[in-house]
Amino acid sequence: PPTHLTHRIRLNPDCDHEPDNYDDLQLDFCPLIFSALERYLPPDLLPQPRDVKVNYMREIILRYYPESERIRIIKHREYRLKIQSNYQRLHKELYSVQAEAFFRPSFLRAMKENTEQGFRKIMSEPCPGIFKFQMLEPGFCEMMMAEVANFERWVSETKFRIVKPNRFSKSGVVLDDFGLESMLDKVVEDFIRPISKIFFADVGGATLDGHHGFVLEYGAGRNMDCGFHVDDSEVTLNVCLGKQFSGGELFFRGVRCDKHLHTEIQNDELYDYDQSPGFAVLHRGRHRHGARTITSGNRISLLLWCRSSAFRELRKYQKDFSGWCPECMREKKERQHQSVSSTKLELLRR
Repeated sequence: PPTHLTHRIRLNPDCDHEPDNYDDLQLDFCPLIFSALERYLPPDLLPQPRDVKVNYMREIILRYYPESERIRIIKHREYRLKIQSNYQRLHKELYSVQAEAFFRPSFLRAMKENTEQGFRKIMSEPCPGIFKFQMLEPGFCEMMMAEVANFERWVSETKFRIVKPNRFSKSGVVLDDFGLESMLDKVVEDFIRPISKIFFADVGGATLDGHHGFVLEYGAGRNMDCGFHVDDSEVTLNVCLGKQFSGGELFFRGVRCDKHLHTEIQNDELYDYDQSPGFAVLHRGRHRHGARTITSGNRISLLLWCRSSAFRELRKYQKDFSGWCPECMREKKERQHQSVSSTKLELLRR
């Protein structure tokens, strides 16, 4: 292969070029980034083997990360490799998408139709922007709970220190860390993104290209509740996997941007949701929510924080989020009203 003294990309992409698929590689970054970037490579590099192109693109991407971030990425990759090389999987069929075994027939029919009307046949929208529907087969829920329990036993026996899913959780496991990342990538790409493209286009639903997947257990000795917060996601999928429990309802209190995160709650934003095994709730990550205390038993939930790198980049340069933040919309209407009123007064004075 040719040697490149400087790693550069072209200003305009080669739209006729069909990029390689990088899903099967263990990469520092989302495989979709490499597929998208490949069209911008120099012409002499496009016919080269995939590993040559990967190394070239990786060098370019790493330029945009500070050294501290690079070190963090390398350490986290080593952490995952150490887990995956030592942990013995219980249900190997979980690690690749088996659609008929994972999802309810009604959900698969809606996905095949892939229209707003088809999705609304299986979904209800009890509050604007909150969609609930039956999604997972009982067999998949049982296998996932068993796999998580097996992983937790391995962690306890080996005394391996694992990273918690987020700052709110006292316990729980990150599914990506022990090998489920590729399967969840496929779930986002083939099942969550088509739905989000229709219902959450205003927050990058059509460009979801990353995720953070984890399982939390609520109950005695575990997480008892979850405080009022927003997720680090554009779209969040929350599915109850099972066990017997009472209490622990989810409560939603309106969508907000960073500027209006702590503004007051409007009456039409109040909504409480009782979870049932196999049923999912899909909502914007910026929809303020929490979980009430479990009064008895245990509940296990699978959460998938779906992210769009394109939307996040765009958001850095935006100041007005009136497309999806109700408070931004209210302020915008107020400014427009004041402008019209002042213009009328000026005309009357003249």
